[in-house]
Amino acid sequence: MFGGLEDDVAVILSLKSDSRQDGRVTPVADKVSASTQNQALSALLFLYRHVLDREVGELGDVIRARHSRRLPVVFTREEARAVLDRLNGDKWLIVSLLYGSGLRLMECLNLRVKDLEFSRGEVTVREGKGGRDRVTVLPSALVGPLGDHLREVERTHGGDLAAGWGRVLLPDALERKYPNAAAEWGWQWVFPQERRWKDRKTGGEGRHHVHETLVQRAVRQAVREAGIAKHGGCHTFRHSFATHLLESGYDIRTIQELLGHKDVRTTMVYTHVLNRGGLGVRSPLDD
Repeated sequence: MFGGLEDDVAVILSLKSDSRQDGRVTPVADKVSASTQNQALSALLFLYRHVLDREVGELGDVIRARHSRRLPVVFTREEARAVLDRLNGDKWLIVSLLYGSGLRLMECLNLRVKDLEFSRGEVTVREGKGGRDRVTVLPSALVGPLGDHLREVERTHGGDLAAGWGRVLLPDALERKYPNAAAEWGWQWVFPQERRWKDRKTGGEGRHHVHETLVQRAVRQAVREAGIAKHGGCHTFRHSFATHLLESGYDIRTIQELLGHKDVRTTMVYTHVLNRGGLGVRSPLDD
């Protein structure tokens, strides 16, 4: 049914690349991405070890493909404003937080009311990438619009409570530890869905946060309407947040903390996309 492991590995390696010791990846055959090749190789190893129960042994010269380092796509300030101008309602608020606070999309959608600190201008991100909490900036320009939005959300929550619902899902085992917390205002989503979902088994109704695809679709449409040729999306606003802070003179360590990067080398990539030409060098043609 299956060939020998060496033959199977050879097929996997032929999919994408010759992964060299110097870290460069040379495309061959079908030119799939490095992650696709590594996923196929891992699946093959799992098959032999845990399904066929066959000892894999040494793989010889097999080297996992290395990911190419690519510069992130970044909007200019004018482009970011043009996209935001074509959004409205909660989509505008969500994307404004992505750009103004440097949030990932799911970090923004997972925000609870208690995570916003208006008096201190802070947003607390819970269980971000890597399971780490962090604090980032809450733009003063969003304090008013967010306050108006939350008053509407609170009215909706009050109506849900009056109807006998108004409970949200809590992380981990908090619902067992604090039985009433799911109905408390502080635990409600900042960006709840318009309609309640219904559990067919229990008959209970509740609200989840806005689905990420709705925001992604709105941003793609806004980028097209703005006539921006870049392949930009929700995450482009996080890249733009970091790059524009660097342009404004903020130090790399501060930006690292705001973004929640574990290693400053991850943040350093934004120094290569500053809107100052290659590495900040003035071209002789401009003279």
